Amino acid sequence: MIIAGEITVTAPRQHVFRALRNAHFFASCLDGVRDLKEIDPTHFDAVLETRIAYMRFNFKVSVEMTRVAEPDEIEGKIEGSPLGVAGRLTAIARTQLSEVGPETHIKYTIDATLTGKLGSIGQPVLKAKAREMEKQFTERLRTAFAEGMPEAAR
Repeated sequence: MIIAGEITVTAPRQHVFRALRNAHFFASCLDGVRDLKEIDPTHFDAVLETRIAYMRFNFKVSVEMTRVAEPDEIEGKIEGSPLGVAGRLTAIARTQLSEVGPETHIKYTIDATLTGKLGSIGQPVLKAKAREMEKQFTERLRTAFAEGMPEAAR
């Protein structure tokens, strides 16, 4: 399942890059992320709690930053297992940033694969959940920069 989109933020590219590279800031833009632990500068573990259709899932998630080309690109590999349910989540997330005047244009793609019980839910339901999460992330990211430069961006 491929999810792609674009976001524009009113802030310099370097600041947006720093904020997105900061795992704690990034997690604050996603609903349901808890217990974030930095293993080293490129590896993180967390728990993601979410509801998909009528089911609630808790994922143990590991993230590896596989490519960081400041201030243009961030790529990460995500692997997760739902706690208490058979299945697996794997994804590659790519983010490209470009400056357009006083704004930063963020282009992203997420190539995700879900197996087990979660994968059996069906792509339309999973895509709807992904779009919901995307909308919330976008709103939180824009709000953080609209309220001033987030600490993570400095």
